[in-house]
Amino acid sequence: MRLTIEVWRQDSPEVEGHLETHLVEGAQEEMSLLELIDYLNDQLVSAGREPIAYDSDCREGICGTCGITVNDQAHGPVANTPACRQHLRSFKDGAVLRLEPFRNGAFPVIRDLVVDRSAMDRILQAGGYVSVDAGTAADADSVQISHGRAEKALDFAACIGCGACISACPNGAANLFAGSLLNHLATLPQGAPERARRARAVIAELDESFGPCSVYGECAQVCPAGIPLSAIAAVNRERARAMIRGGKDD
Repeated sequence: MRLTIEVWRQDSPEVEGHLETHLVEGAQEEMSLLELIDYLNDQLVSAGREPIAYDSDCREGICGTCGITVNDQAHGPVANTPACRQHLRSFKDGAVLRLEPFRNGAFPVIRDLVVDRSAMDRILQAGGYVSVDAGTAADADSVQISHGRAEKALDFAACIGCGACISACPNGAANLFAGSLLNHLATLPQGAPERARRARAVIAELDESFGPCSVYGECAQVCPAGIPLSAIAAVNRERARAMIRGGKDD
C-alpha cells in the first residue's frame, strides 16, 4: 500500500506543534495503525531523524494507552475499537491518514502523539477503590451477589481508561468514564460503605477538569470496551444521592 501520513510533531508542551507529512510505501493491509507508525519510525531512524513518539503497551486492546485520533476520529474509523486493533485494510490504497494526539484541554500534549492523561488518574484516585480489612481473604461465598448484578458490575468495570470518550466529546466531558466507575462500585456490596463519599470525590474531580455532559453520545460510539451510554446517568444519580445523604455514607 502507498499511504500519505500527516503526523503531529511537537517537541514539548511548551512549544507549538505542527503536522509533518510522510509518504509511506510498502505498507501491508494487515498492519495495525501502531505497526504503521513503527514501520515509519524505522525509516526515520535509518535516515537519522527523530522517531514519532507515541504510547503503547499491550497491543491487545486491553491497556488503553495507545489512543490517538485518525482523521479526527478517536482511535480510527472502526467503531468501538482501540488504535492498536485498527488495521490498514480499513483504508484505500493512496489514502491520507492524519494522526494526531487526543484533543482535549484536560490532555496536554507531552510530545508528538503522547498526552498527559493524569486528569483521569485523579478521578480514579478520588474514588476508584474500596477500603477493606487487610489479612486473610474472606471466603468466596461470604458475600452473596446475584449473577445479574455481577454481570452488570463487570460490564461497567470493562472500561480500559483510554480517554477516547473524552476526546470524542464536543464538550470534553468525562461522564462515560466517571459513570462507569460509579456504576461499577455502586452495583457491588463492597462499594456500599463509601458510596456517598466516593460520589462526592469523583464528581468534584470531574467538575474540576472536564466539561459538562450534553448527551451527544459520541463517547459510547468510540468506547473500545463498549461501555453503554446509560453509564452517564450514574453521575447525576450519584450526585443527587450524595447530596440527599449529606455527610453520611452507607
